[in-house]
Amino acid sequence: MARYTDSVCRLCRREGEKLFLKGYRCYTPKCSFEKRPYPPGMHGKMFAARPARQSDYGKQLRAKQKARRVYGIYERQFRRFYSQAVAMRGQTGSNLLAILETRLANVVYRLGFASSRPQARILVSHGHFLVNGRRADVPSIGIDVDDVISVKESSKGNAYFKHLREEAEGRTVPTWLARDLSNLTGRMLRAPERSEIDGNLEEQLIVEYYSR
Repeated sequence: MARYTDSVCRLCRREGEKLFLKGYRCYTPKCSFEKRPYPPGMHGKMFAARPARQSDYGKQLRAKQKARRVYGIYERQFRRFYSQAVAMRGQTGSNLLAILETRLANVVYRLGFASSRPQARILVSHGHFLVNGRRADVPSIGIDVDDVISVKESSKGNAYFKHLREEAEGRTVPTWLARDLSNLTGRMLRAPERSEIDGNLEEQLIVEYYSR
């Protein structure tokens, strides 16, 4: 699978808003978007001064690209999630966002066990987490209601996890999840509702993009 190796800050600048892909750094003056809030490339400043009028297709494409970049998903996988959302009951856009939210890497991030989604993806890939007592090292695994996510016992001696309780204490957890910091575990209580998912994502435009 192809892997994005360029600066993730360029992705935020391209979308014209912070996607919070670098954790704490995004909240500090060191954030690249704070220094250069215009599109990347040699003509970025010019486009910022004279933004081009966007077509309907352009708006749909940007909505789809932003969602992909927020969750760190490539096109083929994103299209597969969209097909799953179409096959489910209810609104396709809301179904798609619920699928993206309940991926293991995102749940680890939402539980406050990582400061960003890319970091959560790395931690999961390195095998630090268990799902219902079983080792899970695939970030895209879907989490179901009542599934328990826990830090592997052998990983708790890792320097990162030793300080995790103190760092995670200030991170809020959505109401569809429950967290036990003393044991470094979390549980999915129910499926997330649309109001509990990032309001900057425009799922209807994504549906329109794939419905062309």
